[in-house]
This record gives sequence, structure tokens and C-alpha cells, in this order.
Amino acid sequence: MSISSEGNAYLQESQFWKLYKEDQPSCSIVMRTAVGLVHILACLLEPFMPSFSIEVFKQLNMQAENQLSLCDEKGEIDRARRPWEIIPPGHKIGCRHHYSRNWNKFAGSQADRVVRAEAEAAKVAEQLKKTKVSDGGGKKQRPTKSTAEVKPKTAEPEISITRLDIRVGKIIKAQKHSDADSPYVEEIDVGEGQPRTVVSGLVKYIPLEEMQERMVCVLCNLKPAAMRGIKSHAMVLAASNADHTKVELVEPPKSATIRERVTFPEYQGEADDVLNPKKKVWETVQVDLHTNTELVACYKDVPLTTSAGVCTVSSIQRGSIR
Repeated sequence: MSISSEGNAYLQESQFWKLYKEDQPSCSIVMRTAVGLVHILACLLEPFMPSFSIEVFKQLNMQAENQLSLCDEKGEIDRARRPWEIIPPGHKIGCRHHYSRNWNKFAGSQADRVVRAEAEAAKVAEQLKKTKVSDGGGKKQRPTKSTAEVKPKTAEPEISITRLDIRVGKIIKAQKHSDADSPYVEEIDVGEGQPRTVVSGLVKYIPLEEMQERMVCVLCNLKPAAMRGIKSHAMVLAASNADHTKVELVEPPKSATIRERVTFPEYQGEADDVLNPKKKVWETVQVDLHTNTELVACYKDVPLTTSAGVCTVSSIQRGSIR
């Protein structure tokens, strides 16, 4: 119910109906995130309302092997932290807007649990109605404020690649996570005196020996996040092919200077100190990060550039960078 409430607030506060007209790339991120949250909710509800969840999965057009597991053997919790990635771009979902419940097919204690869950859901839905923001078709349900209480809004900076603090770094040491199968834990020198600890889910793609003493591009202004008990303080950029079966690190030239900021010749601006997760800056920009046919890492058609030249990958052409 908390996830449902947060998801509803996110969808309404984003004002996707305006984004659709004014900023379709951001609208796409919002809608993919919302559909991903629906998928997460269906997975969590499945033990209690199995037929409801099956119906949701059908409407999402998701195969069983693509559904999130409640265990974390495959790093599913980390996957759930990025709901905008659960549904791939271009994926087609169903068009039905409601689900008819036939409670007669439930029996015994299962029916009791379903009824209790439905009653709880109804209470939350009623609370949400009182706080829901209108899409413009009716009056907004908001308390009025006096003129003295209204604070002037500061202009939100344009979402651009320049807000990312991508630096040249070097992996000093990499080892497998002690409590998970898929991540490496790296110590990366980005020229700050002390190396940053970074957790990357690259175990099944890149051998451990190839992670040692490696020059990498590091996104340094993400908000630190705990991943299986270890706080990650940055993210290593890597490219993947279309079906995500092959992943390669984005590498600056070996003669690039550790700590220097990766630039984009046609874009100028200062990076945020820390990216606000609610503003989805990284998620919006990431859509246009890719490799070209010459194996150069690019934002749109502009290469990721250092003082020693452009950043590249080994073999993946037209891959997505994240």
C-alpha cells in the first residue's frame, strides 16, 4: 500500500499530461516508471491475490521469466530500485482498464485474506482521493495559502548532459561481493585523495582479472545508495547490446588524467553537486547515451571527450550506455 501511495503521488506530481505536450522524453520516463511500479505491485500481491496478479501480468504482456522474484538470488532488489528499466522501451501492453473480481472462486482462509486486502486497499484509495491532484479537468484539491505563505519558485535547470559529473577514474582493486553473486565491489581512484567504493553488477559479463587496474568513466554525483549492505558512491559507465547479453566498460584513453571531467563539446554547464533522484536527471539523459558504429561513446551524436581524446568501448556498436 505504501508503494501504491508513493507511485500515485509520483504520477500525479509529474503532471504527465503536460509533459506529453511539452517534454515527451520526460513523459516517457514517467510512464515507464509508473508501469514498472504496477509490475512490482503485482509481484508483491501475487501470494495473496494470485488471480489478480495474473490478470495484471497479462495486461502488461510480461512473460513469467521476466517477472520479479521475491527472493534476491539474481539481484532482484537492485532491479526493483530502477522501475523505469523493468518494462523495455517499445514494449506493448494491453488496453483493458479494469479487472472484474469474482470472489466466489476463492475459498476458506484465502477468501478471508483477499477480502481483508481489498478492504485495506479501499481505505487507501479513499485517502488518495482526498489528496489527488486533478489532471486539469476539475478543481485541484489543495488547501489554499495566503499570499505571504506562497514562496517564489526557483527555475528548475534544464535537464542536460552537463548536469552529470562524469570523471576519468581508475579501478585500484575489484573483488566479488561477499553476499551476492552478481556485483563487484571496486575501489576507484577519481582524484579525491581517498578512492570511492562502487558496486557494479558486472560479474557475469566481465572477468574479475579484467576489472583490475582499469581506466573507466565514473558518474560521481549520484546519491550514494546501499547495495546488499555496501554503500556505493558512484557508478561505472558500461555499454550493452540490444538483448543485454554482452556488456563492456566505457574506457577513456589511457593517457587521460584521473579526475578530469568528461566533456561534451557542444554542451557547456556545471554539474549538479548531487543529482536529485526525484528529478530523474540521469534517467532522462541516459536514453540518449549510446555507442556509435565506430565504437565511440556518445551523447546523441556528441562524443564523450577527455583531454587525451574520446571514450570508447571494445566491440559493441549501437549499444546503450548506463
